[in-house]
Amino acid sequence: MKFIRGLINRKQQYKACVATVGNFDGVHRGHQAVITQLRELAARHALPTVVLIFEPQPIEHFLRGQVPARLTSLREKIEQFMVLGIDYLICLRFDEKMAAYTPNQFVEELLLKGLAVHSLVVGDDFRFGKGRTGNFKTLQSLGKTFGFAVYPTASLCVDGERVSSTLIREALEQDDFNRAGSLLGRPYSISGRIVHGTKRGKTLGFPTANIELHRMTTPVSGIFAARAYGIGEQGLYSAVYIGTRPVFHGEHTVLEVYILDFDGDIYGRHMRVELLKKIRGDAMFDSKAALQLQIANDVQEVRNYFSASNNV
Repeated sequence: MKFIRGLINRKQQYKACVATVGNFDGVHRGHQAVITQLRELAARHALPTVVLIFEPQPIEHFLRGQVPARLTSLREKIEQFMVLGIDYLICLRFDEKMAAYTPNQFVEELLLKGLAVHSLVVGDDFRFGKGRTGNFKTLQSLGKTFGFAVYPTASLCVDGERVSSTLIREALEQDDFNRAGSLLGRPYSISGRIVHGTKRGKTLGFPTANIELHRMTTPVSGIFAARAYGIGEQGLYSAVYIGTRPVFHGEHTVLEVYILDFDGDIYGRHMRVELLKKIRGDAMFDSKAALQLQIANDVQEVRNYFSASNNV
């Protein structure tokens, strides 16, 4: 798979394609079904597959600070699309100019001049163009005018509910990681690069790996039992904190990983943290000693979780 930023960098890569467009937040089972349909259609026409995404996601551009929590960062999306076997992942910056595109401009500038679309695969609820005035029927009409085919995707349902990023966020907010994993098609995880932090964990007796989040908000917060991947071949048992560190008057959400029975220099590594069970929510403490005692209790609960035979 080739990852391309900007349409100017797409030139000379291919002459026509079968494409889909969307946020693909989570790259969940519904999205995976779209990609399966995309690949089958591309194989019939002997054309490459293209997925078009935007950064920031359009809703993040319009709502600014009031956006829903992301399920996946850009890097996480790239990793998932590589697994799904598409040919090109193209990422465009969503800005004021793009937000002002009419449905016709969206089709002419992005789909035709930009992507050289032969066939387009989108959901029948797809909306595009200024004010979300374009819909599936608009695409079909423009497809007839400009000579490209438009194919609808069927919604994927699990236990009678349509799989969506919103449904997965709701499962995570309810601490139902099994449900979230079922909808995603894989365990829920957060990944990022390990960076230097404030070293407060070390002073408390629990040194942590601090992971860059690259997202405005997260769908979960609190203390979790988790497996950390990126150091060796096996997942390492870990206690994970996600929150704003209210004891230290923090303003930004952080992700800190205390790896059980581990001591090593891992700065700069890329780590993926698979959340398994919530231990408790975030909380305020009156003193450093009270926080230290609670962390010790949290770590013991995580050890107890992994000691259970069905969780090892």
